[in-house]
Amino acid sequence: MAGRAERPLIGITTSLAGREGESRQVLDRAYVEAVERAGGCPVVVPVTASAESLRPLGRILDGLVITGGPGITEGLVGSLPEDLPPTPEMRTRTDSRAFEAVRGRDRPVLGVCYGMQFINARLGGTIWADAQAQLGAGPHSTGRNDGEPVFHDVEVVAGSRLAELAAGERRVNSHHVQAVERVGRGLRVSARSPDGVIEGLESDDGGLMGVQFHPERMAGTAWERLFEDLVRRARQPDRQLSPS
Repeated sequence: MAGRAERPLIGITTSLAGREGESRQVLDRAYVEAVERAGGCPVVVPVTASAESLRPLGRILDGLVITGGPGITEGLVGSLPEDLPPTPEMRTRTDSRAFEAVRGRDRPVLGVCYGMQFINARLGGTIWADAQAQLGAGPHSTGRNDGEPVFHDVEVVAGSRLAELAAGERRVNSHHVQAVERVGRGLRVSARSPDGVIEGLESDDGGLMGVQFHPERMAGTAWERLFEDLVRRARQPDRQLSPS
């Protein structure tokens, strides 16, 4: 595919909500706005029952954002806590199809929170079911912090692509219960929180990026560059994902 001068098509995954987790497709508009600001064309990826229905979309997307979500069960270490429901199977299957289709064409992917954990698990990594209980970490979610928002600094690995994008930014939000335990193949750690929780993962070429925090909710900060980098890479021809 030739490089796109116009807005590249950036898929954004959705989740399920409602009774039995299957009555409504849901997507936080902040992801759509973040892709728009970065110069991409947001394309909503619905949760579908069949692989065939999404196949045409997988052939045209220039990049993908895997959004936040419920509890990861693939590669799980321990049992999900009561305050974290498992991800509905339909969403897991849809996310897997979208991820495999986009990466099969070497297009860039950004995983956010659940999205980072999902990428890690798909690449053979493992996931702590409850970072607070299993690692002795502090609360990393509002629900476990007496309803108060959680913010903390991250230690970004020098020389990583994330460090280049962050340009000295360190403060992040936090909305998660699970955390990466063992890193999946082809990935490396790019950031950690002060209590040791992995906050960033990336591939050597930067075509796969994952962060544990939510950059789409931090408009006006350096973390918006994660979306700008995704869109820039999405404009490049297939199989040319290295940073310029």
